Amino acid sequence: MAGGMKGIKHESIAAYHAVLADEDRAICDRLRAVIDRTLPEAESKIWHAHPVWFLDGNPIVGYSKLKHCVRLLFWSGQSFATPGLAPEGTFKAAEARFTEAGQVDDDLLMQWLEESRKTQWDYKNLIKKRKLERLS
Repeated sequence: MAGGMKGIKHESIAAYHAVLADEDRAICDRLRAVIDRTLPEAESKIWHAHPVWFLDGNPIVGYSKLKHCVRLLFWSGQSFATPGLAPEGTFKAAEARFTEAGQVDDDLLMQWLEESRKTQWDYKNLIKKRKLERLS
């Protein structure tokens, strides 16, 4: 993990936030509030050392502290109709990056979150099936 958090074990999302610098914590607090409010049915936990939200065991959205920003990642974001996310990685993920809490557009974030509920690729079974299949 970048940003001086290497080796820290996070038992909870609150513990993840607790070790962040003030501005990074403000970004993460804002992201978490909107995600929790928009996806109340999602399970949230620390997964691969970062806060991630799941629907039926499938990762949907998460965020992580990088060296110079906080990255918001949607696992199926490349398939969203709502603009504003940049492709990330070799599958269907897309991201937005923030350096201050004021950059988070709550309305846009809620649109992405609504799409994340309806537009999903099956990451939960990726290793077992050896390919990424669309769920919805």
